[in-house]
Amino acid sequence: MRYSRFFGLALVLLLAGAIAVPAQENKTLREPDVIFVPTPQEVVDGMLELAKVTRNDVVYDLGCGDGRIAITAVKKYGARGVGIDINPERIQEAQENAKREGVGNRVTFRNEDLFEANIKEATVVTLYLLTSLNVKLRPKLWHDLRPGTRIVSHSFDMGDWKPEKEVSIDGRKVYFWTVPARPPAGGSR
Repeated sequence: MRYSRFFGLALVLLLAGAIAVPAQENKTLREPDVIFVPTPQEVVDGMLELAKVTRNDVVYDLGCGDGRIAITAVKKYGARGVGIDINPERIQEAQENAKREGVGNRVTFRNEDLFEANIKEATVVTLYLLTSLNVKLRPKLWHDLRPGTRIVSHSFDMGDWKPEKEVSIDGRKVYFWTVPARPPAGGSR
């Protein structure tokens, strides 16, 4: 009798724990595609200048790392910033940096997979990914973003989608595109 009561209580606690655990867990994301390498501040400034960011923009930094691009867009231009990164440690760091810089009310950092994230409200997208990832991301950019949305990439191009501008900032390449009304052949909208 005592054994069955103990077993029954253990089963109830086990089931209650099993039900409560999923509500506390975050969605498990895959491993990052690239390691975090911060963009130098001079390049951040140059990227945002090249994109002609204004206070009317919503700047999305895909693979935001420590949040410096989105934070700078908010502080320097008065834009609204959104950073997306698959690594929860980077998101925590970005949130701490935004708080320290006093811009937490104008910038949001989301722990998401950039290939699945909702980016439709962006007017500017910044990237520091590999060319292969930019090419993989390109159909999403063409599909999700409105024509006229500006895209700026540090160091890596978009394969056969040629940039409208290419500049060098402290010896680093920065590429600029505008999302077209109709994507080039092979694209989708």
